[in-house]
Amino acid sequence: MAKSRTQFVCQSCGTTHPRWAGRCDSCGAWNTIVEEDPSGGIGGQPGAASARKGRPVTLATLSGEIEEAPRVPTGIAELDRATGGGFVRGSAVLVGGDPGIGKSTLLMQAAAALARKGQRVIYVSGEEATAQVRLRAQRLGAADTDVLLAAETNVEDILATLTDGKRPDFVIVDSIQTLWSDVAGSAPGTVTQVRTGVHAMIRFAKQTGAAMVLVGHVTKDGQIAGPRVVEHMVDAVLYFEGDRGHHYRILRTVKNRFGPTDEIGVFEMSDKGLREVANPSELFLGERNDKAPGAAVFAGIEGTRPVLVEVQALVAPSSLGTPRRAVVGWDSSRLAMILAVLEAHCGVRLGSHDVYLNIAGGYRIAEPAADMAIAAALVSSLAGLALPADCVYFGEVSLSGAVRPVAQTGLRLKESEKLGFPKAVLPAGSADLPSGRGADWTDVDTLPELVARIAGGNAGRLSGSASDED
Repeated sequence: MAKSRTQFVCQSCGTTHPRWAGRCDSCGAWNTIVEEDPSGGIGGQPGAASARKGRPVTLATLSGEIEEAPRVPTGIAELDRATGGGFVRGSAVLVGGDPGIGKSTLLMQAAAALARKGQRVIYVSGEEATAQVRLRAQRLGAADTDVLLAAETNVEDILATLTDGKRPDFVIVDSIQTLWSDVAGSAPGTVTQVRTGVHAMIRFAKQTGAAMVLVGHVTKDGQIAGPRVVEHMVDAVLYFEGDRGHHYRILRTVKNRFGPTDEIGVFEMSDKGLREVANPSELFLGERNDKAPGAAVFAGIEGTRPVLVEVQALVAPSSLGTPRRAVVGWDSSRLAMILAVLEAHCGVRLGSHDVYLNIAGGYRIAEPAADMAIAAALVSSLAGLALPADCVYFGEVSLSGAVRPVAQTGLRLKESEKLGFPKAVLPAGSADLPSGRGADWTDVDTLPELVARIAGGNAGRLSGSASDED
């Protein structure tokens, strides 16, 4: 009889180790290595099952008829935008987010909206009892819908329930970390159990054509907990994010096989659930002080949607040997690059100043087009000069100090004008400009040119003159 062997798997990255260790050599996480039995489940031993002879499959050419994926729109415009027009039948969607951010609330509202349209919806909760789910449904005004509930964590029992009776159109499983299968001998929440449970749910969705939504926990770093292979298995990955200090939430698409990526849906949290925000620019701009220095409006793009957001900077003399650099909502290494370019090419001395940068409303910016807005806010704060209240800034700054054009310039300008920002500072040579060029658009070739326009007669203050130190 062959000796049964075990393996040690990191619950953070899924790396297999020959023996237990306190720290994973692959991802560096501590106390995440757990002993598991590899004989069952996905990725089991090669000899666990008898090999069968393969059968040839039908080959096709690239040319031929293309059928659009059938979608199930929920009627919640922001959710449909993030998913690319609705949930695709037979697809698997993974939704992640911090605890208490509103994942279950959003999915309950989506389930109720689909049930009102006559869809058969099943909500499987592995973390809450049926009574707890009903309490949430009553608070959201969804108790009168025909959403079917189940409180179960065993994969085989869940699949038996789903296949019993009429085929469901929409299935929600909350969450994948609570699933466990009889096939795998590991504890619930381990890599083997999560992979086995997700694979079984995806296989059910593909075979029956039901849209499957899986809820996943996130780690301290904001990544979905469990092996990264889960994100590769599903068709779409959505992150539900937001700051607990603010009342808005953002549903961000990071993967979508049936639609655009980097799309966002904006919601506002209230006591009655999540409310759609049709114009997120008004939310992110908020209450602006037009006469305060260090504030610039950035015209950004999220997927196919233009978004205007306020960038706030504070530059103050530092009494520390190493000045402080604090960033909220932007990449700290990108800020270090902008500071270096301002020092090297523009003569802006920031080595003895603390720099604080904040994106208003807790919003997070990832695109490099915000470089010029960041630089404008920093120079405005250092010089003590307020920027024009009706002007937007966008453009990518290179290490040589040149300002490079960015994509979708016309969409940014149209959104800015619609929201009352007729002026714009944009890179020279920008393409895709709307017809009827505005007289208030300012082309900038280099970052020193932008600094000169903002500072004017306060160049001595930017270079750290004696009057500034006093």
